[in-house]
This record gives sequence, structure tokens and C-alpha cells, in this order.
Amino acid sequence: MASAKFTLRRLTGLCLILICLLSAAGFPLASAEELTPRESFINDIISVAKHEYDELNGKARRAHYAGDRYVCKNFTVYLFREACGRYAIAEYPSIGLIIPDNKTREECKPYANGVAWKDIPASDGNPFYEAASFRYDTNLSKEENRQLAREFMRQVQRGDYFQMAANYYYGVGPHSLVFIADYDPDTDSVHWTDSNMKGVRRDGGIRYGYVQYDAVKEIDWFVDAFCRKQQGASIYRLRDDIIFRED
Repeated sequence: MASAKFTLRRLTGLCLILICLLSAAGFPLASAEELTPRESFINDIISVAKHEYDELNGKARRAHYAGDRYVCKNFTVYLFREACGRYAIAEYPSIGLIIPDNKTREECKPYANGVAWKDIPASDGNPFYEAASFRYDTNLSKEENRQLAREFMRQVQRGDYFQMAANYYYGVGPHSLVFIADYDPDTDSVHWTDSNMKGVRRDGGIRYGYVQYDAVKEIDWFVDAFCRKQQGASIYRLRDDIIFRED
């Protein structure tokens, strides 16, 4: 019996060593629970951001002109487009996925430019829905608005796209980013990836932006930014019925 137990322990130990070696060598190991298509899509979006961050290695890239990839909204759109090719909406499986543009300045009134996206139906390929929004309410006190803004930020989930019109530490105006983790109640903070929140001016005033990955702030940093008159923010979330494309 003692010999049998010893053999079993040796076999168990060898299996664990083999698993570690395979994992270290880069061989994929089956997980206990397969990812849903939606979870896979989110992972792909975040992986593209991590790749961009690693490739740039702290270097700034031009984020000045409307078509520059590293303008904030252009960057989040780029992440989406790089990742979306193998996914669809179950209700509209033959429709390619798109990500909406920001609303125009006129469409945002009476709020500031950049507070929200255009309203594009799922039938046109929009896989997002507005999960939550905050708009400063002048009928409420400043502290009442701040409390609503905090409740809004505590709804953040991994993979959410975020759009705000704000006056924040690094700039004034619209900004877009992607949250890479759920809101953390232990630290009252959120983690995200983006481009051009931080930047520099070069070449006679041309804007160059930095890509951030796993940037983190307490939610009051965001509340301070967008909880202002005529400003606000929106959270956009992928629908639950994301599927893998069959074609």
C-alpha cells in the first residue's frame, strides 16, 4: 500500500511538472470553462491594446489630425476594428460589426461635444448598448451630482467603452477609453487603456500622444473631470448575444 501511494504521488508530481513545462513553452492548455464569444471579443480588444503599448515602448505617436490612429477615439475604434472580424450579433449573424462615431456638436446640445455616441441600431451592426450615463443636472446640488457620478462609475465592467466630455488634468474636451477590469470596490478605482490622454507638442505645435495600458485612478478623479455643468459621460457595453461568425 505504501508503495502504491508513493507511485501515485510521483505520478501526480510528474503531471504537475509537465503542465508547468507545457505552459512555459507556450502551448495552450484547456481551461475549466470555455470563454463565451463575448468574453473572447473583450480579450481580443484588450490584447490589441497591450500589443500597441508594448510595441511603442513609451514612445509618443502623432495624434493631431482627424485621421491619426492615436487620437483618443481613433485608438479605441482601431482596437475594436482589429478585434471584431470573427464576431457577430446572434440576432443579425450576417451583418459585419461597426462601432458608432461620436455625436456631432449639435447633436450633443445642450451638453458639451463628446458626451455620447451616435445612436446606431444593432441591425446595422452596432454590438454596443448604453449601459449607463451621467449628465450634470443643474436642478441638483453639486454634491448630489457628484454622488450620482460616483454611482455611475461604480458600474464599470471589463471591456466597457467610455466616452466623456470633461475638464480633466491633462486636457479639456471629449475623451474615449476602454476599461480593462471591473470597478474595484476595495480601492474605489478603475483600470483602463487609451491613447492621447497624455501627450506632448512637437514640430511647431503638433500633438503627439502616449498609449496607456493598465492606467489606474480612483473614481473621484473621473468625477472631478466630468461632473461639471454641461458635461457628462457614457458607458457602452457589448451585448450579451455576441457569437463567433460562421463564414
